[in-house]
Amino acid sequence: MFGVVPKVMWNKLYPADENNLCNWIMRCLLIDTGDRRILIDNGIGDKQDENFFRNYYLNGDYSLESSLAKYGYTTSDITDVILSHLHFDHCGGTIKWNKDRTAYEPAFVNASFHISRRQWEWATDPNNREKASFLKENILPIKESGRLRLIENDTELFTGISVRLFDGHTDGQILPVIRMGNKTIVYMADLIPSAAHVPVPYVMSYDTRPLLTMQEKETFLEEAVSNYYILFFEHDLYNECCTLHKTPKGVRIKETMTLMEALK
Repeated sequence: MFGVVPKVMWNKLYPADENNLCNWIMRCLLIDTGDRRILIDNGIGDKQDENFFRNYYLNGDYSLESSLAKYGYTTSDITDVILSHLHFDHCGGTIKWNKDRTAYEPAFVNASFHISRRQWEWATDPNNREKASFLKENILPIKESGRLRLIENDTELFTGISVRLFDGHTDGQILPVIRMGNKTIVYMADLIPSAAHVPVPYVMSYDTRPLLTMQEKETFLEEAVSNYYILFFEHDLYNECCTLHKTPKGVRIKETMTLMEALK
């Protein structure tokens, strides 16, 4: 998760356990605008077999359905799903088995699915490096549903919700930008998956073009400081959000907080 950064350095920021494993989270974001319920990413899903899931040591009591239910929603309430990219830990919950487990169907029966065109084309004709992360059962049924919406460029998708495209981690990764009053929250997906990844050199080995990721991070972090962005982390078990400031060592975390605290 930290590429070429030595463990003696990153382990202080995000500790590994006795088996040399780090525990990560798949944190989605629901936005209720009144007329739309927009879900950003949806985790790993449950379609694959036991051999597949055994590799990832899934733990915890959370599920997408229980998390939605906690706030009074069901999957049927979702009108739009924005997928940052199509790696299985971000989009696996989009598609599920039907009742008889004979075919796949969308888990969100009333939703449109928003993906960048660059990512869609990249994922449906995968390169050898990423092939294991793009699972056809997660991806192809989205198009078959007739509700695939491809995003061409950076744009405002809905009022107050825009999307930005980045290419270092994977082609056409989307970062949603949400403006609420005088506050701007950015869903960081895998550009900066945790607070420990804020320093520019801390780049995942999963990135297809790590040097480009570093350039994208550096530019984004300068923009984030100047505009007082709140960063929302998808994979950080310990921190939901943070603000940033400039230090002699570069842009660093100013304060960490929950999303609810950030919105006060």
